[in-house]
Amino acid sequence: MSIVVKDVVKEFGKQQALKGVSFSISSGEIVGFLGPNGAGKSTMMKIISGLLPQSAGEVEVCGISNNEYNESFRKKIGYLPEHNPLYLDMYVREYLLMVAQLYQLPNKKERVAEMVELTGLALEQNKKIGALSKGYRQRVGLAQALIHDPEVLILDEPTTGLDPNQIMEIRNLIKTIGKEKTVMLSTHIMQEVEAICERVIILNRGELLIDHPSTDLSALQKSGSSNVFVEFDQSADSQLIKSIDGILSVNELSATEYSIEADTDVRKAIFNFAVQNQLTILTMTQKEQNLESVFHGLTK
Repeated sequence: MSIVVKDVVKEFGKQQALKGVSFSISSGEIVGFLGPNGAGKSTMMKIISGLLPQSAGEVEVCGISNNEYNESFRKKIGYLPEHNPLYLDMYVREYLLMVAQLYQLPNKKERVAEMVELTGLALEQNKKIGALSKGYRQRVGLAQALIHDPEVLILDEPTTGLDPNQIMEIRNLIKTIGKEKTVMLSTHIMQEVEAICERVIILNRGELLIDHPSTDLSALQKSGSSNVFVEFDQSADSQLIKSIDGILSVNELSATEYSIEADTDVRKAIFNFAVQNQLTILTMTQKEQNLESVFHGLTK
């Protein structure tokens, strides 16, 4: 396993940010690491990276404990934090050469040239970092995280603040990198997870909520619930609609439109209800569950 996390607890004073979290990630996986704000995602990523000690539990990266924060451990991990820290007065190529020197790479200039090519920085490499757009600064951050050829890449919100074109470019870059490395990706953009990741881990309030081998979480929706939108030709009694077997709640959108949450497929029952009450159904659609809607249902 590239990453093994076992019963990790993290306390900040009296507040417990992580409550006995356990999971493992195999080599070559691209894993989406999700959760609402305050769930403990960034804390967990810092612990895995060796930047923050856990209060209890064990973490290993490529067989090395994060308590042994030495040269061997650091070489296993590439880390891009949420707030990408860069030296804005340095030139791109100058900065990457400095990072290569810190890792004591024997072929610094060649490796910098490779990273410039991989991350699409060729036209920007002679500019100061402070003069770059946020998209190119993220590329510089990825280049520094990859320059020492780590086995594990940890990315915390890598596309925050980027425009749609920049997001697509960074996604494609991560997918390319993920063919050879283990990638742990934290983001609030569900479409990003669906586009890139093969597996989803969800934290909520410091606890492991979901560890699923696919981004298709529709089967995990609480109580197997579904959402149906229906429009009748005239007003109906919301309480009567709610009395239909399987319906959990009814939200009246207008005099004739209703949003219905149910724990099963109730479309046939709604049709029968309409016939019995001399109503005509003008529209009835069942909302498809995607990762975003399931995530909301699981963590709200």
